[in-house]
Amino acid sequence: MATRSDEYLSPEIVNRGIKDSGPYAGSPSFSVRVHRGLPDFLGSVNLKYVKLGYGYLINHGVYFVGVPILLVIFGTQIGKLTWDVFHFKYNLVNAFLFLGFLCLIVYVYLDLTPRSTYLVDFACYLPPDELKISKEEYIELARKSGQFNDVAIQFQQRVLKNSGLGDETYLPRAVFHPNYQKDLKTGREEAATLMSGAVDELFSATGIRPKDIRILIVNCGVLNTTPSLSAMLINRYKLSHRIQSFNLGGMGCAAGIAAVDLANDLLNAYPASYALIVSTEIVSFNWYDGNDLDMVLPNCFLRMGAAAVLLSNHCHDRWRSKYQFKQLVRTHKGMDDRSFKSIQLKEDLEGKQGLSISKDIIELGGNALKANITTLSPLVLPISEQFHFFKSLLFKESASSKPYIPDYKLAFEHICILAASQKVLNEIQKNLDLTDEYMEASRKTLQRFGNTSSSSIWYELAYLEAKKRIKNGDRVWQLALGSGLKCNSVVWKAVRTVRQVKRNPWNEN
Repeated sequence: MATRSDEYLSPEIVNRGIKDSGPYAGSPSFSVRVHRGLPDFLGSVNLKYVKLGYGYLINHGVYFVGVPILLVIFGTQIGKLTWDVFHFKYNLVNAFLFLGFLCLIVYVYLDLTPRSTYLVDFACYLPPDELKISKEEYIELARKSGQFNDVAIQFQQRVLKNSGLGDETYLPRAVFHPNYQKDLKTGREEAATLMSGAVDELFSATGIRPKDIRILIVNCGVLNTTPSLSAMLINRYKLSHRIQSFNLGGMGCAAGIAAVDLANDLLNAYPASYALIVSTEIVSFNWYDGNDLDMVLPNCFLRMGAAAVLLSNHCHDRWRSKYQFKQLVRTHKGMDDRSFKSIQLKEDLEGKQGLSISKDIIELGGNALKANITTLSPLVLPISEQFHFFKSLLFKESASSKPYIPDYKLAFEHICILAASQKVLNEIQKNLDLTDEYMEASRKTLQRFGNTSSSSIWYELAYLEAKKRIKNGDRVWQLALGSGLKCNSVVWKAVRTVRQVKRNPWNEN
């Protein structure tokens, strides 16, 4: 099958062992396996995801269509009213009918229409300077640790060289100790430091009292303790006994957006409430000290970080909030075996535990990304772009012609893509035809903080705020992929211009 000349291909040499028969018996046998990069987004569109996106639009749009119709009917009738209608002596029936209709309008508006969810503020933890580690120091400590053989050291050196990470990311040096053993005590201590650091910053910035929090959601991929991480925060801040607490584990880098989805649903169930989301990953508990290259890879990218986010559906919080929640789409590819096994926590042949990253991860992640943005497009794109898209589908010049791919830059002013790796960001930029300006926040975050897992997208948004690029009305798209395999998107709309942010991890640089 012919491929495009500019398609990204990744070759892999596979050792098939010693031939036991034939003319080459006793000789080693090798083959070359070629992996695709991200799927060509311009090549095909799966219409089931387009249909799903319009399904979301119609399901939510019924409120915004129905209420204006009722208001128009109400408006045409109110002009016919006279004092006689309210005069019980002359027309008591009409008066009650009018009051009943007015109560119905109020009920539909207050009870049936979804309440707005606002992002009041968020905070990202800035680790102390003594935890900064350069790529050169990383390799030096890895050699001295005795944990890795020469092949694993050279592999990490090559990966770091092209990773996009800078020399000021944060990593606990304890993981390089020759006899390092990860345990719950060390994991809990790191979790407490990261989470409380972010939450303290958030409480200071917003003035919210801990007892005002009604909903608490904590997400961390690998470290899941008993009591849970959410219980640790409840104990530390003495949160209310009425708190609705949730602890999300094993969901990887996309868990932060899943937490937003859960918080939004809970806020609809609990009016006039605050929801606190804490996203983190514990590097010391994820560390792998073996020589399986698929499991060594996460060591090169994952770094310390945490974010705390405050959501509210209080009407009066609209005036002091930064963003309003607009859309959220979650796509899961776990039904496919290759996708399900692409990111796994497992043990190697020596019994050492670590995250294993499949060599097909870019291709599989690209398929999840393609499905997600195809579903999201009908919810965010201008009508003109959707019209051109469907026209290209209905009136193809030939079977091999490509459908019109909408310009996503018309839907968003800012994009925060999970800072996974340089290669992933390059492929997404090429396939979505994004400018360097749209990719700047992701690339700068990868360089400065590395991949902080689910909190990365919040460091990226903090970068945009520090650069004073968030204006009133701007739309922000946060996009993340995680184990499972899943791809999640959330869209925010700025409700004010963010002029000055005192507590921002980028202000220290």
